[in-house]
Amino acid sequence: MHGHMRRIHETRKWDPDEVDLAGINLNLLVALDALLKEAHVTRAAARVGLTQSAMSHALGQLRELLDDALLIRGRGGMVLTPRAEQLAAPLRRGLVELQRALRNEPAFEPATASRRFTVATRDYFGSALLPSALELLGREAPGVDLTVLHVENTTYPALLESGEVDLVVVTPPVETGPGLRQQKLFTEDFVCVVRKGHPRVRKTLDLDTYVKLSHVLISPRGDGVGAVDRVLAQRGLPPRRIALRVPYFLIAPLVVTRSDHVLTAPRRLIAAFSQAYPLQVFAPPLPVPSFDMIQVWHERFDGDPAHQWLRGFVARAVGASHPGSRNTRSSRRVRRTPGS
Repeated sequence: MHGHMRRIHETRKWDPDEVDLAGINLNLLVALDALLKEAHVTRAAARVGLTQSAMSHALGQLRELLDDALLIRGRGGMVLTPRAEQLAAPLRRGLVELQRALRNEPAFEPATASRRFTVATRDYFGSALLPSALELLGREAPGVDLTVLHVENTTYPALLESGEVDLVVVTPPVETGPGLRQQKLFTEDFVCVVRKGHPRVRKTLDLDTYVKLSHVLISPRGDGVGAVDRVLAQRGLPPRRIALRVPYFLIAPLVVTRSDHVLTAPRRLIAAFSQAYPLQVFAPPLPVPSFDMIQVWHERFDGDPAHQWLRGFVARAVGASHPGSRNTRSSRRVRRTPGS
């Protein structure tokens, strides 16, 4: 589907009761896919190698063909009409399937393959596990490239189905839907961490000291409480002081290195930081529930050799980052991830 479209030909008007593909210029569908993706005529033109005027002409033809404005001006730029939003996902799926059919790719050989995969996840996976994944990738598949995107729970099922995202790595709750498959990669537990030389923490961290310290909470939405707070409440213990809430896993350990706060965070995350920063790591002085890390994909790609390799690669990268991890081949029962 990539490359230049030299001409956009005139097309008969769309008849919803009798769709005749022979009467439709399929280049217009490529243009429509770019317009729906970018919601911007100039960027859509660049995406498929057209001039801006050619893309504007294509948009005019599409509006006439589909009897819908498709893109209209909003406060922040162009926005999709309801009809355009309805078309976006099935059109992308169809074009991806056509690409795959025409590609006729040979069997996937990681050592010699030249390909890009897109993985959607959150910064916990990126900071704790991506370095090991890249090291393994360099040994197994030096010609394979990765694009890592921030995952949004409400959108990734459609992205997986269309093939725009190859794999999603998330913590429960995991989105479910037609065709979605999932595999538990490992079960993660928590540790507590303070900076070395902390004035109130020496060789041990007891519960009384822990409760009285000021805490950092990783909270993606910037509100609420974590699993620690729920456990404290269940035991009738006084609430802790949450001195700082941060939305990203990557920031929290760095804050601890320059403060007297304590952080309760996933073990793998802290293991990655404790090698480079002066941190003291302790077992939590109260039981904090563990959580699962899940990889999710669409069943359309179950039998694809490249996708099979990708899923196995992610599982191996998890093991390389933490050899003692409890990995499983599959799991459909997952637990809600606690905050900390």
